[in-house]
Amino acid sequence: MTIDQKIQELNRQRDELLLGGGQERIDRQHGAGSLTARERVNTLLDQDSFQESGLFARHRCSLFGMAGKKMPGDGVVTGAGSIDGRLVHLASQDFTVGGGSVGEVHSEKIVQMMQTSLKTGSPFILINDSGGARIQEGIDSLSGYGKVFYNNVMLSGVVPQISLICGPCAGGAAYSPALTDFIIQTRTARMFITGPSVIKAVTGEEVSAEELGGPAAQMNISGVVHFVAEDDLDAIAICRRLLSFLPSNNMEDPPLLEAEEVILPDKRLNEIVPVDPKQSYDVREVIARIVDRGDFMEVQDMFAPNIVIGLGRLQGRSVGIVANQPSVMAGVLDINASDKAARFIRFCNAFNIPLVTLVDVPGFMPGVEQEYGGIIRHGAKMLFAYSAATVPKITVVMRKAYGGAYLAMCCKDLDADRVISWPTAEIAVMGAEGAVDVIFRNEIKKAEDAVSRRQELIAEYRDTFSTPYVSASRLHVDDIIEPADTRRYLAMALDILHSKREFRPQKKHGLIPL
Repeated sequence: MTIDQKIQELNRQRDELLLGGGQERIDRQHGAGSLTARERVNTLLDQDSFQESGLFARHRCSLFGMAGKKMPGDGVVTGAGSIDGRLVHLASQDFTVGGGSVGEVHSEKIVQMMQTSLKTGSPFILINDSGGARIQEGIDSLSGYGKVFYNNVMLSGVVPQISLICGPCAGGAAYSPALTDFIIQTRTARMFITGPSVIKAVTGEEVSAEELGGPAAQMNISGVVHFVAEDDLDAIAICRRLLSFLPSNNMEDPPLLEAEEVILPDKRLNEIVPVDPKQSYDVREVIARIVDRGDFMEVQDMFAPNIVIGLGRLQGRSVGIVANQPSVMAGVLDINASDKAARFIRFCNAFNIPLVTLVDVPGFMPGVEQEYGGIIRHGAKMLFAYSAATVPKITVVMRKAYGGAYLAMCCKDLDADRVISWPTAEIAVMGAEGAVDVIFRNEIKKAEDAVSRRQELIAEYRDTFSTPYVSASRLHVDDIIEPADTRRYLAMALDILHSKREFRPQKKHGLIPL
């Protein structure tokens, strides 16, 4: 063959491989409202930035009808490209090729991208759309999964890992997304360990795939998913936006955007939080007034909504925000809220993202169910996460800050760099009503007008202890500010703390309560 003929043969083979499972299966994918693996890659990445690896990869299985069976790219598209000019590595499972089933070579391609991601300090993205393990390959398929899981752990805390669930993700395959930092699931995707048919056979329970592994179940109930997307395009948009807040690796700072020249007081902040501690409000309105251009990317918005977490910017700097939500369960901390916050705090610390904590918390959730569920160890995760975090930590006490929950929301004693309060803050062991009922029980009983005397004592207790001035006098609070000046204070504090360096005792790792 001449060189021209060889090039023609190369182009013929490339064109065939680029079609994946063929036009019929591509049409079927489109008919289901989904993009193909390559379309997802090309939409996610900057135009003409994708460099593919492993296009000519072939499986080595010869059993159960696999001998000679063509599976272009072994069912996964892998390579590198850029998002907003920043390098990423990725793998996109191709459902048109063997249902995206995972075999030995399929996994090896993904692992190679993960290892290159580690070497280059670039984020890794896995787009999941797979029927699961390739049964014909037996233990080799399981071994491939094991290698992916191991490398998920090697990448953890070094480079950001994002999973997009754009199709089925069942069985062992679901554990790789669970090991990544963020999971984005489309509304048509399904993710579970055991499917409805297996559950019915083993336990007798009847449940649909949607009820079991749809985004409502995995976001609202289990808390596995961090973002729910309407479709593939929305999932890709969420992924790109998320990466804009994050550094490429743990040795870098997040991208710095242009800052405002002057920050003016925002008088609306003086009005949002009611003085009455029993009156609710939406803390997201406070957050929107604090972050740049009101741009706040909330994480797990439908799971444990009594606490709000997410990413925003202050004068162009990325910040992680943790805030109690008084409009849901009065902002109390329970098991799910503690887990949700602790994991996010540890993520921000791993990737050099400062933490801003907005406090309005009445305490930890009481009750037998919470105690039996382990509220002690779950709540301790927040104490551990904040104490272990070495990034700049700034806490704003807006209103209630009672008991152990006050401590868990990053108080000065957990090494917060700045703790400020609004004049509406109440910092105490418990609320004035509860404290008075304990301390002055006998006095109230003996009073001629018990109701009137109780109210007097409540007012006296609140004036004595439940004010920020007592905490400020003992240096538990650094400053008391007008709410309107919060954004300016936070921006200045972040500038001051940007060069913060803090070292901890040498050890392999701490043992976070589980």
